[in-house]
Amino acid sequence: MGIVSDYHLHTSFSEDSDTPMEDMIQAAIDLGLKEICFTEHLDLDYPKDCGSFLLDLDAYTDRLLSLRKTYGKVICIRLGLEMGMQAHLGETYARIAGQYPFDFLIASQHLVEGADPYYPKFWEGRREEQVYRSYFESILANLSSMPQFDTLGHLDYIVRYGPNQNRFYSYEAYRDVIDPILLYLIRNGKCLEVNAAGLKYGLGHPNPEETVLRRYRQLGGTRITIGSDAHRPEHIAYDFPQVQALLLQLGFTHYTVFQNRIPAELPLGD
Repeated sequence: MGIVSDYHLHTSFSEDSDTPMEDMIQAAIDLGLKEICFTEHLDLDYPKDCGSFLLDLDAYTDRLLSLRKTYGKVICIRLGLEMGMQAHLGETYARIAGQYPFDFLIASQHLVEGADPYYPKFWEGRREEQVYRSYFESILANLSSMPQFDTLGHLDYIVRYGPNQNRFYSYEAYRDVIDPILLYLIRNGKCLEVNAAGLKYGLGHPNPEETVLRRYRQLGGTRITIGSDAHRPEHIAYDFPQVQALLLQLGFTHYTVFQNRIPAELPLGD
């Protein structure tokens, strides 16, 4: 059967996309997907000099529910949200989660040392390995303040943007902080996202990479979600066959989808 659901998609409701939601839906239908979940960005208290990742939640929800009525007999469309983690925002995100009919919530760390590593200027005067460690430490510190989430997004997102990307990065160098992150997810019944955008960015691996996914399995982790992190139609379900083969090789047998925040398992293989 393969992977028939993409659980990380952005449209023009997110600051970093200009794609209409309907275009993404049509592309997913053309690919033969059975289910998609839009997860628009909401990064509260995002640095003002880097743009705004606020979200018109009412307009977003209304548009999705309207398109669900139009396309619901062809493809299942879920309402999701990608929340930018910061320790002081947990209560605010919890309140928002209760105000809208979300199916699925991603918690993602986009900032490190109060700034976004996406921008090359961020790296000036900073040592790559120290930033990577600070990033992982921020995830660990923020997780407990944000109980309202279903999956941890793109765990090693930071390596997409480092000056050397993942050339000198390894799980082993940061296992003392990555392992506690993985154990937190397992012990609290959360999922770990397998984000295919690392392949799109030329890293040769998803986020997180294979060594982290293997360690997650070794520690007892079985619950994963799968998303392309697409901001354009051509990137929906990006390299999903490669992702599927990798996950089966690592011993995963199922992936998780959600309805009304309630998980269900789908088989990875036929």
